[in-house]
Amino acid sequence: MSAIQLAALARTSEPQSMLCRFLALDAAVTGANALAYLAFPGPLGRFLGVDSTLLLALGAFLAVYAAGVGLLASRRHPPALGVRAVVEANLAWTVVSLVALALWLTPSTAGAVWTVLQALTVAGFAVLQHTALKARQDSSD
Repeated sequence: MSAIQLAALARTSEPQSMLCRFLALDAAVTGANALAYLAFPGPLGRFLGVDSTLLLALGAFLAVYAAGVGLLASRRHPPALGVRAVVEANLAWTVVSLVALALWLTPSTAGAVWTVLQALTVAGFAVLQHTALKARQDSSD
């Protein structure tokens, strides 16, 4: 992804702002998933074809993760180490989601589609965050 495409996506050409926006968007989307999993584990579990206990556990984990990413996004200058940890966690989530789908989950069709879509979304956040971090580092050289 070019710096121009990244800037257009973030609606700013300032690497620091891009990074904070991508972190904040990640926190918002993750937090929304967490709230849905925590508030509606039964209906969502039936729709997705997964155990409601799994959704509750994922919801609790995602709520804590979203809070951490949101805290990082709120920093004026998020530390590179923290951003790298988010990028790596997002990549790990993507891999684990796809491996779980292939090896041990037996979701409904909607659940399988949801698993792939959320994995791709999280991978997209990782790419955007990594690229924005690199742009920030390049602009400070």
